[in-house]
Amino acid sequence: MTNCETIVDPKLAEASVLYLPADFPAPAKVVELEKRCKVHVQHLPLPITGPGQVDPNKLTPPGLLYLENSYVVPGGRFNEMYGWDSYFIIRGLLENGRIDLARGMVENFFFEIEHYGTVLNANRTYYLTRSQPPFLTSMILAVYEAQKRAGREDRSWLEKAYRYAEKDYQLWNREPHLAGSTGLSRYYDFGEGPAPESLKDESGVHRKVAGYFLFHPDAAHGYIVTDPSPGDSALGFHFSAQVCDKDNSSSAKPQCEPARDISLSRDYYKGDRSMRESGFDISFRFGPYGAATHHYAPVCLNSLLYKTEKDLQHMSELLDRKDNAQKWAERAQQRKDRIEKYLWDSQRSLFVDYNVDSNARSSYEYIATLYPLWAGLATGDQAQAVVRNLSVFERPGGLAMSNRESGGQWDLPYGWAPTQLIAIEGLRRYGFNEDANRISYKFLSTIAENFRREGTIREKYNVVTRTTESQVEAGYQQNVIGFGWTNAAFLVLLHALPQDFSGRLAREQATAATAQ
Repeated sequence: MTNCETIVDPKLAEASVLYLPADFPAPAKVVELEKRCKVHVQHLPLPITGPGQVDPNKLTPPGLLYLENSYVVPGGRFNEMYGWDSYFIIRGLLENGRIDLARGMVENFFFEIEHYGTVLNANRTYYLTRSQPPFLTSMILAVYEAQKRAGREDRSWLEKAYRYAEKDYQLWNREPHLAGSTGLSRYYDFGEGPAPESLKDESGVHRKVAGYFLFHPDAAHGYIVTDPSPGDSALGFHFSAQVCDKDNSSSAKPQCEPARDISLSRDYYKGDRSMRESGFDISFRFGPYGAATHHYAPVCLNSLLYKTEKDLQHMSELLDRKDNAQKWAERAQQRKDRIEKYLWDSQRSLFVDYNVDSNARSSYEYIATLYPLWAGLATGDQAQAVVRNLSVFERPGGLAMSNRESGGQWDLPYGWAPTQLIAIEGLRRYGFNEDANRISYKFLSTIAENFRREGTIREKYNVVTRTTESQVEAGYQQNVIGFGWTNAAFLVLLHALPQDFSGRLAREQATAATAQ
């Protein structure tokens, strides 16, 4: 909060504001920032205990939400502290010995829970309606164990962390975050209408979505509204659709039906926002353009919640709370049984998402199938079966997100550092070290080669061509430079490689640099 650039938001055109919690007096560093940087400081209109209690559209202009401690941002257009990005960034910081900075970031999440109602997607006002994938207990234990290794075990900090982690867990285990009658959880954003952060850098995406559903009515599922009410902001953008005869001659004027006014529905925007809570924006994994995200019990989310339950069990044991430990063990077992029932496809030997409307498992094969290995909930036989299907995702540069090229950045041909790390650590957890080493080397060498050529670390990589080339059709077009979780995952994966692999990587890069 001492850097003037902290407040800047590359995703929006207007000047930003720094918002403080409603009942939180302005700290001295904020008063100083306000004067030196000419930043406008406001208080939120009311205390917040959960997402969706404040309508971000009424906070004008949108702005940054104050946090007490320093934090690392992903980079580029992402100039704020993100929910799931921060887990991977913290792993990198701890690998680099930056324990205090990592701990401060975790304590910022405690501050978010206390004053903004949840671990936020990120600390901007337009994110007050949603969270992100729940990695909080993973962050807490990573920092706690790092402090312990450094001779600074802090039991009182773990006790405080436990209270916040339990509160964060509750968000995902009550309505509206419950996935039908499955007993599992889903992603759900409390907001309505278009996501504000999409308006500048994803220009035209909603028009493309409307066009897609017009031409694919079987997939529309009520996502198109004809003759929408002009004043209904929850329906977002309005479009004009017209059907004309196709006439190849230059002289004749084509015959056309009268134009119809259309818009995308509330349910589409709810799905789009919920997809952004999942972090996988945009993929066709939860239906075209992620429009049905909130109608699924996802593998990734429920694997993370299983791990949260096991982590809370472990924290309870460390704090000598035997009754609590037993409670968390029982909840973890219940979730594991439900994942087995709804998300394990024994015929395809993959963990898949479950559509609670159609009561059917998804046919979309996605890298999230490896989350149960990372979380430790897969049986040995299930893990072995999933590994036999690695060829579905494995490409020259690592693991692709899916085997479908949808035009979304979270599908083929792209590979992303966080899911590479989760997949590789999941393989190692079950003893598939040969596969882990091979895939890790592919991804690390892709990053290293492109860094040598371009001098940059990117948000994502094309794992088919082993380049940074990006032709995203759905979502923002940039391949952002920075980049927090790529830096972190590179460091963690490199240190986990056997010496013969890491030595080979170093030799190949040195040879290539000399030849250049």
